[in-house]
Amino acid sequence: MIHAYKLNGYNIILDQNSGCVHSVDPVAYDMITMYQDHDKEEIRRFILEKYKDQPDVTNADIDLCFEDIEALIADGRLFAEDTFEAVADQFKRRQGVLKAICLHVAHDCNLACKYCFAGKGEYDGQREIMSYEVGKQALDYLIANSPGRRNLEVDFFGGEPLMNFDMVKKLVAYCREQEKIHNKNFRFTMTTNGVLIDDDVIDFCNKECHNVVLSLDGRKEVNDRFRKDYAGHGSYDTIVPKFQEFVKKRGDKNYYMRGTYTHYNTDFTNDIFHMADLGFTELSMEPVVSKPGDPSALTAEDLPILKEQYEILAKEMIKRNREGRGFTFYHYMIDLTGGPCIYKRISGCGSGTEYMAVTPWGDLYPCHQFVGDPKYLMGDIWKGVTNTAVRDEFKHCNAYARKECQNCWAKLYCSGGCAANSYHATGNITGVYEYGCELFKKRMECAIMIKVAENQELAAKGIEVPIELGSTCNTCADGEACE
Repeated sequence: MIHAYKLNGYNIILDQNSGCVHSVDPVAYDMITMYQDHDKEEIRRFILEKYKDQPDVTNADIDLCFEDIEALIADGRLFAEDTFEAVADQFKRRQGVLKAICLHVAHDCNLACKYCFAGKGEYDGQREIMSYEVGKQALDYLIANSPGRRNLEVDFFGGEPLMNFDMVKKLVAYCREQEKIHNKNFRFTMTTNGVLIDDDVIDFCNKECHNVVLSLDGRKEVNDRFRKDYAGHGSYDTIVPKFQEFVKKRGDKNYYMRGTYTHYNTDFTNDIFHMADLGFTELSMEPVVSKPGDPSALTAEDLPILKEQYEILAKEMIKRNREGRGFTFYHYMIDLTGGPCIYKRISGCGSGTEYMAVTPWGDLYPCHQFVGDPKYLMGDIWKGVTNTAVRDEFKHCNAYARKECQNCWAKLYCSGGCAANSYHATGNITGVYEYGCELFKKRMECAIMIKVAENQELAAKGIEVPIELGSTCNTCADGEACE
């Protein structure tokens, strides 16, 4: 299967199963897109008629193009067969190894963001702060259920995790002790709204956290529309100077400025550019997750606007990179040399199997977006997973789980999409959240186009870099050795 599209002056062919990307001239583009459904003479007549005003398009040129196409096919780089469905079956059968937990250290928050899926941090339940005993047991559970795995991920989440910062520090100290005992390596992520950031937080996170996620929606008027405190005051003026100081001291360590766009700022590229102009270079902007009918919810009328925004963003990123003031956008990150192995690309994030969320009282859920839903309560950190039906349901949630996705060119890049978004949109974790699909595919098109542009600039300098998305690595056979 191929996906062919034109963007920013490039004619792009993505071969889905090999991951190869071909940037071609208009003639080759037309010939490739016709190749499987027309015989050679039909293609030849079409090309000669369409390009009759171009004297350089000759029968000889067409013959050479046919030869190039056939060589790519023979090499497995064009119209490659899908040989990965069996891998999905393997994933369903294997015993999951826990790799990461999301610790809800505080079901409470010092902001009252109106679009937040967690309510006011309490997930439509009771406000609660995780105790050290619960946190320690959760970490012990992670260690005990990760046999053969060295690298483990722990996300400190909320609500607002800095409302329980002293306990976070104790848990990190405990992990550092356990690393030596169990031959583990813990990597921590902190997600914060920034209100409680101070020098102690900055120093701690920059020493201990592999990544930090900092919440900012962009321009002051956009951020402060929803991200307010309980008194109704916007957070922008409080958090931006703190974020700037945080990032300045963080150096080359990982971080993300993460924003949310809604129906009220469908021109969200201006918010991304604003954050870049503030000095932030690692950026993310996510579509709001809200109930239908909510005033902030994205509408069908918004969709073409949003797609255009992603194209504007891609073109501006190319421009700024050439000017030496580039920035990274999370959804446009594609690894051309390695990337996730095919097992990871099929299975996705691993929610409910390799990744779980832990509430302040120790309940287990597939991920943070299911917390509070009794249907998806999996068990707890003392007894383990007792609702095995949920775990089994998530084992079947992969790129091949939805019949609607079988012929989609993007399925090996979205891994079937977000289970939580599917559930909230359709009532089923293997449903199809079509709106999200459309946004994802546009982001992928833009991300690939950026790589094509970069590739051509390197080629102009005499540096040849083949474009191949993702990896078909087989070194671990079951995906459990991936780091």
